[in-house]
Order: sequence, then structure tokens, then C-alpha cells
Amino acid sequence: MNRALWILQALLAVAFVGAGGTKLASSPDALRANPQMGWTQDFGDGAIAAIGAAEVAGGIGLVAPAAFGIAPVLTPVAGVALGALMAGAVYTHVRRGEPPYAPLVLGVLAVTAGTLRWRRRARV
Repeated sequence: MNRALWILQALLAVAFVGAGGTKLASSPDALRANPQMGWTQDFGDGAIAAIGAAEVAGGIGLVAPAAFGIAPVLTPVAGVALGALMAGAVYTHVRRGEPPYAPLVLGVLAVTAGTLRWRRRARV
């Protein structure tokens, strides 16, 4: 169970750090020009950067605290926070008439990883 949880956390961390890093490294205009990033039309430049920063911080938070044993309670907090962020993404996609599958799946997995890490920590 522990190995599977670490794999899940690592994959989610890569996904969130990659997605957030892209939002931070690319200009908002370049993101708006991408047809797969249509949601960016509804947000200002600062909001897009904040979403990217939250994804990067959450992705790191899924792995680093538990891996280094420093404030490991932050790992489940990161999972729940990423789940809330993805709930907002689902809402945005549904409101725009777009399929919300990717943020829905990522949100559920993030909350699951955080919850499992918390339960694992509570038993130890």
C-alpha cells in the first residue's frame, strides 16, 4: 500500500508541477492562443499565474513533507487543497460547456492521495 501511495503521489506531483509550471512559464497571451486552454479567456493574467503557482505548490506539497518528514501533515492538506482547486476547474469547464474529465479525475486522485497519506500517518 505504501509503495502504491508513493507512486500515486509522485505521478500527481509531476502532473500538477508540470501543469502549473506551464502556466507560470508561458505568457498569458500564449496560453489564450492554445485551443485547449480556452478557460484562460475567463481569467486575468494574475489569476492564471496564481492558479499555476497553486498547482506547483500543491504538487510539491503532495510529496515533499512526507518524503522529508518535515510537517508531514501538509501532505494531506495539499491533497485537499488541490482537490478544491480542481473542483473550481470542473466548475469552470462545466460553465463553459467543456468536458471536465481531466480536472475531475485529478481532483479526486489528489484528495484520495492526501486522505490515504493522512490515514497512513495516523496509524504509524
